[in-house]
Amino acid sequence: MMTVNTWWILLCAMGTFNVTFWALSARVLERRKALLHPEVYRTRRLLMLLSAVYVFGCAYRCFFLVYDVPRICLFDTAFSSVLVGRTVATLAELSFVAQWAVLLRETSRATGSMVGKVVSLAVVPLIAIAETCSWYSVLTTSNIGHVAEETLWGLSVALLVLSGAAILPRTAATRRPVLAAWCFAGLIYIAFMFSVDVPMYWSRWMADEASGRHYLTLVQGLLDVSRRHVISHSWDDWKNEVAWMSLYFSVAVWISISFIHAPPPKPQLAHGSRKRLLPAVKLGVP
Repeated sequence: MMTVNTWWILLCAMGTFNVTFWALSARVLERRKALLHPEVYRTRRLLMLLSAVYVFGCAYRCFFLVYDVPRICLFDTAFSSVLVGRTVATLAELSFVAQWAVLLRETSRATGSMVGKVVSLAVVPLIAIAETCSWYSVLTTSNIGHVAEETLWGLSVALLVLSGAAILPRTAATRRPVLAAWCFAGLIYIAFMFSVDVPMYWSRWMADEASGRHYLTLVQGLLDVSRRHVISHSWDDWKNEVAWMSLYFSVAVWISISFIHAPPPKPQLAHGSRKRLLPAVKLGVP
């Protein structure tokens, strides 16, 4: 039977692997710089930096596991503070979503997709609202905020999949398999969120309501997350977090790193071919 310590060791190994994988990907991008049009390279470099925030943030959370609402962690240290962990998570998740927006806007501009352009502007604000809902739950200990948060994440990914489906027929044949794979991953994510994650938080909130749980105010919650640590290595305390954390700290991170090397939506440009391809770029030809 899996134990919490074994699971934690696996997550630490995963976090270390992911940081190494990111570093190698960044190195590969630098080696490809001469082959890429300056605009394409600037976008990929931005994706690389945003990915760094997400990858390193997830690695940090692998080493310092925290179960936010009940303030459960593995070690009695400031690094395991819910306040620190949630702050790292917020920055990481906003960076991840910013990657989505950058790629979607790049592709939408090249293919002339109005749906994609609108969604690329909407996803970061939607996830910012989701993060606010998450902080509400973390501070007050009311899981209703997590219900709203996970619902917004699911809806945001649904919008991205819809945009990808609309753009797919307009993209170059070489780019379609990558875009189709991202859409497929998005569909799996949506199914998981609405069949597992959202119902889980809803059932927790309903149980708290039924038991008459007393929730904290925002000020009380801020003091609580700054000071209180509940140390637990019990599988019963962590078992409901295992599935989503394991997927989040592995598959989601790999997707973030893959964005660094996403094929450009128009033919890959070399410095010497810029003038020849400018008409195609202006026309938005993928």
